Amino acid sequence: MASDRPAPVIGADELLVMVARLLADGDTTHTLDAAERAGLLALARVVAHASERATAPLSTYVAGLALASAPPADRGNRIAALVRGLEEAIR
Repeated sequence: MASDRPAPVIGADELLVMVARLLADGDTTHTLDAAERAGLLALARVVAHASERATAPLSTYVAGLALASAPPADRGNRIAALVRGLEEAIR
């Protein structure tokens, strides 16, 4: 069955770089690595299924605030641990 949704106008990577550039006065160093991206999407999925859907993007924002000063190499693992902890807590 074909979807009636139009194709995205901007690719995800391009849009995320655009957001980083707009928020950081042209600086694009605030991008997501693969582990962070996968973890944040998993976080949004878990939260959306456990609560109101609107809570999903808010939870990723809170995670971003909490991990902003964490070493970049640690962020993906910490997000993954958060997701595991939430999954256990909501069972």
